[in-house]
Parts: sequence; C-alpha cells; structure tokens
Amino acid sequence: MLKILFPFHGAVLNRCHGQQDARGLTIEVCGTAPICAEVSVNGQPARRKGELFFAKVLLQSFTTDITASCAGVTGRSEQSVRVVWDKNSRRRYRVSIDDNSFFLRDLWQKRPQDLFSNHYLAILKRLHDEFGAKYTLNLFFSTPEKDFDLTMMPDAWKNQFADNSDWLKMTWHANNEFPDRPYQYASPEKVGADFDQVQAEIVRFAGESCFCPPTIVHWGEILPSVLPALYQRGVRVLSGYFNRCEQRYNVSNGLDEVRCHYLNSHDALMDFDSGIVFSHTDIVVNCTPLEQIVPTLSQYVDDPDNAEVMDILTHEQYFWPFYFNYLPDHEQRMAAAFRFLRDNGYEPVWLHEGLLGVERA
Repeated sequence: MLKILFPFHGAVLNRCHGQQDARGLTIEVCGTAPICAEVSVNGQPARRKGELFFAKVLLQSFTTDITASCAGVTGRSEQSVRVVWDKNSRRRYRVSIDDNSFFLRDLWQKRPQDLFSNHYLAILKRLHDEFGAKYTLNLFFSTPEKDFDLTMMPDAWKNQFADNSDWLKMTWHANNEFPDRPYQYASPEKVGADFDQVQAEIVRFAGESCFCPPTIVHWGEILPSVLPALYQRGVRVLSGYFNRCEQRYNVSNGLDEVRCHYLNSHDALMDFDSGIVFSHTDIVVNCTPLEQIVPTLSQYVDDPDNAEVMDILTHEQYFWPFYFNYLPDHEQRMAAAFRFLRDNGYEPVWLHEGLLGVERA
C-alpha cells in the first residue's frame, strides 16, 4: 500500500525540516510502498529501501502539492499531500492571556488617571519593559459574577491604550466564563454575534489599534462549520492543546483525531478548507510550577518540529490576590519564561500577523 509518511498533509515546514537556500527549501519525502513497485514523487524516480521510498522535493512557493505514484503487479496507486513553506521562519514566541474581565472591572470601579496603576496591567508592563513581551488579552463580555460588562467601560483611557497598542492588544474570547465549552455546538451566527459584540466595545473604549483577531476560543471547542465565520472576521490562527484526555482530544478546535495527534507534537498545521493555521500551545504558565517553566520550554528548543514557534498561554484570574486560586509567583513564572526565550534567541510576535507572526512567502 502506498503511503506518504513525511510530510503530513497541511504541515508547516521551515528551515528546520530540510536545506534552505536562495532556490527554496529542499525536503526529503518519505513513505512506504510495495517492495517491487516503481515509485515516483512529483514525476521523479524515488530511492527505495525495502518498503520505504525517499525523494528530494524543492519547495519554492507558499504551498506545494506533493504526489507519490507507484506501479506494480497489483496496479497503480497515488497519494498527494499539500504543505506550507514558512520561508521567513525564525525563532519567535507569542503570549496570549485568556479569561480577561477583572482588570476592566477594576478600572471602571477605581477610575485611576494612569492606566498602569491597575495591579494587573502594571505587572504586564514591568514584564514588557524588561523583556519586550507582547500580549493579546482575550476578553469576556462580562465578569463571571455579571456585575460588569464591556458596555460599562468608559473610554477615559483610550489614548493610553492606543499609545501602548504596539505591545498590548485585546480581542474576543467569549460572552462569559460560564458555562464551560460555550461554543462546542454553537452555530456560526451565535459565535459571530458574540465576536462582533466584543470587538465593537474594544474599538469604542480602546480604539482600532488595540483590537486584533482572536487566536483562542474559550475552551477551544467549536464546530468546523464555524471556521469560515471566524476567517471572515480576520482569524488566521487558532491555538489549542490537542492532547488526548480519556476518550477525546482536549481543546482541539473541532479537529479530527488524526490531525490532533499530529498537532500534539508539532508547532502548527494548515487547514486548507478554512485557510486557518492551528497552533499547538507549548505551555500554560498558570499550570506550570516556577521550577518547571524552563524544563518545560527546554524540551522544544532542539526539536525541529517544535523549535520555531513558542505558543505561550496563561489566564488573568491567577494574577489577582482576591481570586481563590491566586498564584503569588505568577509574575515570576512569566519572567522565567520570557528570560529563557530571550536567552535562546526568540522574539515576541503577534501570531495573527503573516504566517504565525512572520512575513509570508
């Protein structure tokens, strides 16, 4: 049976996966076929080694179709995959913070003159000033207690938000923290309406420059039918865990088991039907003890399938002393991650820009 083992359909390939020069990225395609069959890849004879076959393919465009064909006594068969070339890839990281609402309620309640008098924003700014970190804050429309919603947010800090929009942006996450998995079976119309509502409020109180397309949906569970509605609203990347939990894959954005299994050990995968790239979250800072931050990130640095893009996630609640699961060392955990990334040549990016934060080919 003919089967392409590498690359995977939808794979995002970069300099770590082959030899890149002025002509393009040369990769080695690998697969299996009946021992006596003649195999060609994109029309060129493949090298055989038992059931395995190998062939060099030069990627020169953003996407490339790779077709393996074989002919033998059982007839002719063919398989094709399409891959993405991350031509301008470099080591980069992004920081996304989920479940934001408390800092906005605090601003509304206290009305400070300086935006960064706010406990939470002050922490983010200290970390930005030291490490250059950029943040996407994923907002709920209302607080869990429903004692505040975005319509109540004044525009008193609009200029300050705009002045800091080069490193601090906001976007839609969900209507509220509860119920769990609010969009698991939601229609495109429902998801789109909630998205539009939050976007409109962010633009009103913080300005256009502070809004960016989301890369995370609350709980990371949606139907495939929702993807076109998100793409139409500028979504180009969706992050998730894609790890198997009992009988299902967790925070998987509705992807099938085969692609979830792939993403659990790779940086990214393109869904050609929607045009959205799926990104694997490398670390959830609030779930990782301080002493495990560096070891958790270190495992990816020398792995060609995971080294180029570090997808960093945490949650707002754990920054606040009043929260029942408050983490007094949350800032230290973030600093440990940023220090490690800086020291290993990673630069902060916005994941929604270009291809995973770098210019597309």
